Amino acid sequence: MAVVTQPKPTGAAAPPLALAASGAGIELYWLPLGAGGWFVKLNGRLLEAAHALLEHRQPLDLYHTALVVRVPEGRFVVENCWPIPDADGPSRGVLVDGPVGSRRLGRWRVFRYEVRCWRNGIIADADEAVASPQLLSDDPAVARRLLALVGSLPSPVWGRDELGTGEMWNSNSVIAWLLARSGLPTDVIRPPAGGRAPGWTAGLVTAHCQQQSNQQAEQAAGTVTAAAAARS
Repeated sequence: MAVVTQPKPTGAAAPPLALAASGAGIELYWLPLGAGGWFVKLNGRLLEAAHALLEHRQPLDLYHTALVVRVPEGRFVVENCWPIPDADGPSRGVLVDGPVGSRRLGRWRVFRYEVRCWRNGIIADADEAVASPQLLSDDPAVARRLLALVGSLPSPVWGRDELGTGEMWNSNSVIAWLLARSGLPTDVIRPPAGGRAPGWTAGLVTAHCQQQSNQQAEQAAGTVTAAAAARS
């Protein structure tokens, strides 16, 4: 099976046989914002209440996301984390980092985030995840493609719309970007009922724009090559 078009919970205690015989899989975790920390949870609720008031709707539960990616070579946790606990990024498989709030503040570690591709890593508060994990694909090729893309992630300022997508960049943006660039059908991926994932659209829009730009560059290169061949 290449792609699971309808994401489904595999269950916290799902046995390894729930994945493909190859042992490959991409699993999505929906983590309540502020799980394990009252300060983040309180601030998230206050911000969501303000957004809901402006948009004339009821407040929703907020989620951030992380991935567990399994390939025959091993198991990897892919997530965007802030704050950074220490300077030993290699021990957590850090491949990308970026500033939080502003690029000037980003000179200090406390104002930087990191994106991990962590072999045998852990997801903090995974036991509080809702309707998770969701199996998105059990195709080894797709899983390897996603892992290869982590190091190519853009690193705009966390919490700001630096890329002009209409939404701030955050951990959900990272996961959405990776899934979209991997070729997964992101239109069928939804947060748990009654919830939303701020920043998700920013990742999708950025991935789509980059894909279009790459296709145009390839077409232009093909046109130049054909023209040169015609002249020779």
